[in-house]
Parts: sequence; C-alpha cells; structure tokens
Amino acid sequence: MTDPAALRDPDAFRTSVMARYEPVVLRGAARHWPLVSCGDVSLAAEQIMAFDSGRETDLFVGKPEIGGSYRHADERLRAFNFTHRTLPFREALQQILETAGQPDHDTMYMGSLTSETYLPGVERLTPVAFVPSAVRPRFWIGHVSSVPCHYDTMDNLACVVAGRRRFTLYPPDAIGDLYVGPIDRTMAGQPISLAASGSSPDARYPRFERARGRALVAELEPGDAIYLPKLWWHQVEATSDINMLVNFWWDGFAAGPDKPYTTMLLAMIAIAERPAAERAAWRAWFDHYVFRPDGHPLQFLDAEVHGVLGPLRAGNYGRIRAMVLRLLRGE
Repeated sequence: MTDPAALRDPDAFRTSVMARYEPVVLRGAARHWPLVSCGDVSLAAEQIMAFDSGRETDLFVGKPEIGGSYRHADERLRAFNFTHRTLPFREALQQILETAGQPDHDTMYMGSLTSETYLPGVERLTPVAFVPSAVRPRFWIGHVSSVPCHYDTMDNLACVVAGRRRFTLYPPDAIGDLYVGPIDRTMAGQPISLAASGSSPDARYPRFERARGRALVAELEPGDAIYLPKLWWHQVEATSDINMLVNFWWDGFAAGPDKPYTTMLLAMIAIAERPAAERAAWRAWFDHYVFRPDGHPLQFLDAEVHGVLGPLRAGNYGRIRAMVLRLLRGE
C-alpha cells in the first residue's frame, strides 16, 4: 500500500514514490474524476467533447484480422499492419463509439491527444494532487488494442477512465533481452521490443525467455492508475470493447531543459564505434563522473573547491552547459 501522505502533493510523491524508481499501482487514484464517476463511456465522451477545439487528429485503423494488435507488418520493418486516417477529433471519437464491439469492423485507436491542443480546459476534469500543476493530461481512446512493448523518456502516470488495461512491465536492465528494434523506424516515436509480443518461445529471440520470467503484470479498472518511471518497458493492452485512458508525462528530477536521451545519442556518435578498449576506458569515466557508484568524485575534498562539480542548483548547471555548447561549436 502506498502511504496516502505520498499522494498529497508533487514534492511528497517525488520523494516517497518516484525516488524509489519502481512502478506503483494506485488503486482508485482517479475514482473521483467526473469522467470516471459517471460510470458510462458515452457520458465521459460527452464531457470531453464539450472542450473540443475542432482540431484534426490521427486515427490508427486496423483490419479485423489484426485484432487490434498494432505492429510492424513484416520482419524487415518496412511497413505497419494498420493505416492512418486524419479527421476532426469529434468525428474520430464518434466513429470509435459507434463501431465498438463489432467483430467484423475495423478497430480504431487514437492516442497522445494533448489537452492544450485538442481539449483546452479539460484538465479541470482530471485533477491529480501529486502531479505538478503545469503538466497537462493526454487522452488515449479506442477499441480493443495492444500497443507493443516500449519505454518512455519521461515519468508516466496513466489513469484508466473507461474499460480495462493490462500493463506488462520489464525493468530497464532487460533491454538486452527484449530485442529492441531501430530507434528511427518506429510506430509512434519510441523503439519497440520485437520479442515481447509473442506468447510462446521464439527461436529468433532466445534471450527473451530471461526477460519473460521478470515480467510484472498489472490489471487496471476504471479509476485505477499506475505510475511508471522513465525507461521501464511496458506493453499496454486495452481489453474492453471501448477504452479511455488519461496519462501525464513529466520529468520529476530534471535540473534543466537537457534530456538524458539527448546525451545518449551524442555519446553514440562520439564513443560507440571506437575500439573496445577505449570504450571500456570511457565507461570508467562515465561511471566515475556521471553514474557515481562510489559517491561524488571529489568527496575527498572540501565542497568549496568542487568547482563545476558542485551542486547543479548552485549555478553549475549553466556553467557546464556553456562549456558543452562551446565544445560543440569547436571553440
């Protein structure tokens, strides 16, 4: 059980929950929302359509034979097994509602609909005390569906409004056993595990069996939520005829605008193809200065002489960033 005090405000949540870096199921965290308490997905849809800005959205459409399992269409990852349709949000939502539960009809799904773009003001219907007030909700609405196993580079709170969701989770260090596809040929932004969708062993992915045994499964009903730390792998299945989910993405520990993922990409072009012995040397440098398994690299000196290795909040964030920008410009 999560201590109710941890859900009081963003600071308490960050300290008591996020710092542990573990997924947490929060039963009933969104039960008080008007969208949930109405108990009917059609009524929930009416509530959010009152905020419709009239913008067009991208609708995923899959033939009945894929059963809502949105995937790459072939092993060479050249295409997908679904198509895209662009139409006004209100029309897309109506089509989803009208065709729900029809086994011979195409499945439909739309996701990551930002409130500020599609539903400005709807955040008054989705209050969460422990999410920072500046973080806006995103909506995910559709039929029965399965989204391949992927990760987010932001911390994620996902709240079920209607239908049921099944989250299958793998820890970040399982990445080598998940057979992750290309980072620049993706379905919706993030690379996916090519192995995690199968229900039985696959000779193409022998190491995945190690990851399968580490999987955590969470079943969520309306009003339930799950907190997913960044980089935790998750496959998401919507198991009801029609489903609605609201999520919030934010970085609870950002010291500034620079993203860890950006740093990784830069490290790839600077280090990844150097000789193995040199890569090992740089790994030792990263451990010493960045990951710090043995503590602060200057812990044997007084704090007053730590220079830019002192606390980022003491102005060193800007100093280091300026150094990096000068180096990237070749100065």
